[in-house]
Amino acid sequence: MITVTNLALLAFMAITAWAIARTRNLFVATMLAGIYSLLTATVFVLLDAVDVAFTEAAVGAGITTVLFLGALLLTDRQAKPHKHRFGTHGPLLLVVLLGAALVYTTLDPLMPHFGDPDAPAQGRLAPEFLADSVRQVGRETPTATHIPNVVTTTLASYRGFDTLGEVVVIFTAGVGVLILLGGGAVRRSRRMIEHVVLRVIAKLLAPFIVLFALYVQFHGDFGPGGGFQAGVIFASAFILFALIYGVENARQIAPPAVAQAGIGLGVLLYAGTGVAGMLLGGRYLDYSVLAHDPGHGQHYGILIIEFGVGVTVAAVMITVFFTFAGRRGVLEAREDTGIPHDGDEEQ
Repeated sequence: MITVTNLALLAFMAITAWAIARTRNLFVATMLAGIYSLLTATVFVLLDAVDVAFTEAAVGAGITTVLFLGALLLTDRQAKPHKHRFGTHGPLLLVVLLGAALVYTTLDPLMPHFGDPDAPAQGRLAPEFLADSVRQVGRETPTATHIPNVVTTTLASYRGFDTLGEVVVIFTAGVGVLILLGGGAVRRSRRMIEHVVLRVIAKLLAPFIVLFALYVQFHGDFGPGGGFQAGVIFASAFILFALIYGVENARQIAPPAVAQAGIGLGVLLYAGTGVAGMLLGGRYLDYSVLAHDPGHGQHYGILIIEFGVGVTVAAVMITVFFTFAGRRGVLEAREDTGIPHDGDEEQ
């Protein structure tokens, strides 16, 4: 049954990818990309990678789709005709050949089978990570975290340096958007959407979205979730409010200066936790020294740095959206005053 489900999902993903490559309507391509992301999240669920599926659904199908729709406000909905000779067939053929080569490599008899418990990846560090993530009577080590969600333990403790690098990448992306696009003023007399039903639904849903984000943030050590997912969900509440009630009203709730400060605050909170561990006599990002009990110290440290991740992710997403919305306001103001912009010459 699982094999049939996997084949069906693979077929749907292939059809969706083909449709994305063939359509010239950017709005349709954005919606299809969201569908493709949801299909991918479903595949991750079948692989028991629930945390990855959560992230794919929240980021790929959620916030990314919203940001793409915001980007469409700055351009036409129809893509320009392909000028190269091969059109979409050349890149598609290259992708098919690359995919076939990757599938062929899995047929190597020396490669372990999928899910093989005797694979090298299952017999070295994995058992140690699993053992340290579960409370065991009479077994206490400096790296023991006693956190049921092994994914959170691995990302925040054993791979703490990798996760810090990812947060810095997100921080850099947010700063890059601010530098490239700036924060243009938004017209006060315009709102992006005026609809009574949407306004009522948004007012009802926004508090529950924020509450769910807090649950995902502070329950990530016991179940799927964590700072990355919570930050995206938290930002989606403000973006939903901005889409329905207008960017100006959303800026009053989450001022751009506060959002921009949050971009760096989360990184400093993450990195500062590692510095605090060093000042207390431990190693960088070694949370064992943060409490009298090493297990409790690991738990406290993971909660703190996950909160830092959530702050940075939410602040970057909100800032990116406000920057796109501000850019649109600048273009509208130029149109009203008769000042030409880049798109006028091509038209």
